[in-house]
Amino acid sequence: MKYTEVEQKFRLLSPPAELKEQLVALGVAPGRPVRQVDTYYNAPHRDFLDDEVVSEWLRVRVEDGAASLNFKRFHPLAAPVKTHCDEYESTVADPEAVRRLLASLDFAELTVVDKTREEWHADGVAIAFDTVAGLGDFVEFEFKGDAGTVELATARLEAFIAALTVELGDRIHLGYPHMTLGLH
Repeated sequence: MKYTEVEQKFRLLSPPAELKEQLVALGVAPGRPVRQVDTYYNAPHRDFLDDEVVSEWLRVRVEDGAASLNFKRFHPLAAPVKTHCDEYESTVADPEAVRRLLASLDFAELTVVDKTREEWHADGVAIAFDTVAGLGDFVEFEFKGDAGTVELATARLEAFIAALTVELGDRIHLGYPHMTLGLH
């Protein structure tokens, strides 16, 4: 599932330290906090915001001196609740050149998501603690193990989450760019 992402996001109801303590007790090593600044773009040939349900994002991420270009297409396309996405990402040497290239091709900047992320890894699951400017604290669980299908990856991810004893808020089915733009 190299180009498929399966993840679930929750707003943290309790302090992040409670979940981190539980992860440490399970033998999970803490991650290192990094700042990620993601700039999202809209395409001139297809308005990503035109559909009732936004199902595509293009972003440039700058993180600790490194940068990447990323495109996601969420599935099922027209469904309000997505189960997974196609994800294509590549590192870029010069993010400013990429921004200028996109502007020259009439891609329009939509929003910027500025967050601090601390990512932990356990049993084929990445646990990302995110503090997002203007939005608050969240935790994302992303399946990183081997699975033959989206359904199997989802089942393994949900089993991992269900085994935790920390109270999580309702699952959030929107990405951070949706939230910064006030989309539902």
